[in-house]
Amino acid sequence: MSSADLAVSIFKELGGEDFRVLQALELGMGQHRFVPLEEVKRYSGLLSSEVEFRLRNLHKAGLLHSQSGAYVGYILNTAGYDCLAINALVKGGILEAFGKSLGVGKEADVYDALSPEGERVAVKFHRIGRTSFRDTRRKRGYEEGQGSTSWLHRSRLSAEKEFEALKLVHPVSAAVPKPIRQNRHVVVMGLIEGRELADAGEVEKADSTLDEVLENIRLAYQRAEVIHADLSEYNIILQPDGRVLLIDWPQYVTRKHPNAEDLLERDVANVLNFFRRKFRVERSLGEELVKIRS
Repeated sequence: MSSADLAVSIFKELGGEDFRVLQALELGMGQHRFVPLEEVKRYSGLLSSEVEFRLRNLHKAGLLHSQSGAYVGYILNTAGYDCLAINALVKGGILEAFGKSLGVGKEADVYDALSPEGERVAVKFHRIGRTSFRDTRRKRGYEEGQGSTSWLHRSRLSAEKEFEALKLVHPVSAAVPKPIRQNRHVVVMGLIEGRELADAGEVEKADSTLDEVLENIRLAYQRAEVIHADLSEYNIILQPDGRVLLIDWPQYVTRKHPNAEDLLERDVANVLNFFRRKFRVERSLGEELVKIRS
């Protein structure tokens, strides 16, 4: 069971006092590697006996870690942070119920869900862990000083950046998920349905599919002045109707970025190389870049 599965399954069993303790841990983790028990009590504003009771239950439920060395301290784990984000999105009238997992990757878990109005949406939990952050910082341009911040802050930064990208690119009619809401490390967006282009078998009219991908790169570049910066066959979704959807935008850059043109060229080269290998569609990188830039 993934941490999001655990959070979704236990979320409705948690009460207001549980969330106050989880929020107290979230606040305290900005100052402590493990939040001392006395600080949890101070941040939560609950009676000492209530805090200790809630901490025991939350630990048993698998929503936090504890230490008992020099002092007794607690920190949220991934599932505990998931619960805080889910609670905020439910209370905010964004989410009503969760469905199946749409995909579990190294840096994100994505789930099908329903809004209170019955609209199907995708819920993406960003997972930027300690082991991957050095490479993430290099790719995504996070500030050096942020390297010492906690894993939950890093994941939140990733979610914030992806949400920013979707808000820029979706209004220009590019084929990307509709941005709905972001809270902490979670982005709620329009439904993602289909399969990665990497997993597609034979694609009818592959030449037209490539044209559609390139046109969406052009729309993002020309109208939103945004470059995906990590585009490949693994984040291009082939939808049931045959149209494409470009996903996974937390590494985006604007045209003002010093490496913008190199990153655009890399994105286009990745796409052209894949279509050449998989579908034997030949295109000139130089010619396609001219079309995108003009």
